[in-house]
Amino acid sequence: MNNMNVQAKTRNQEKVNASIEAKVETSKGVMLAASVVPAVAGLWAVACFAGGLVASGGPLAMARGFFTAVTGI
Repeated sequence: MNNMNVQAKTRNQEKVNASIEAKVETSKGVMLAASVVPAVAGLWAVACFAGGLVASGGPLAMARGFFTAVTGI
């Protein structure tokens, strides 16, 4: 009769699951950073626009100043 020796390799499932969980947590952190940074930049832009409106004397004065700065007239 033929005697066959079969060797099977097994993986440690805990190690694989831990690696997947770490990747998911990293992914969540990246997504949080990717959404917080533009939000902060948007708030900064709104604050700068409001400051420009106050410093120029209103929306019409700001538009006039912008037009003058762009055209040089």
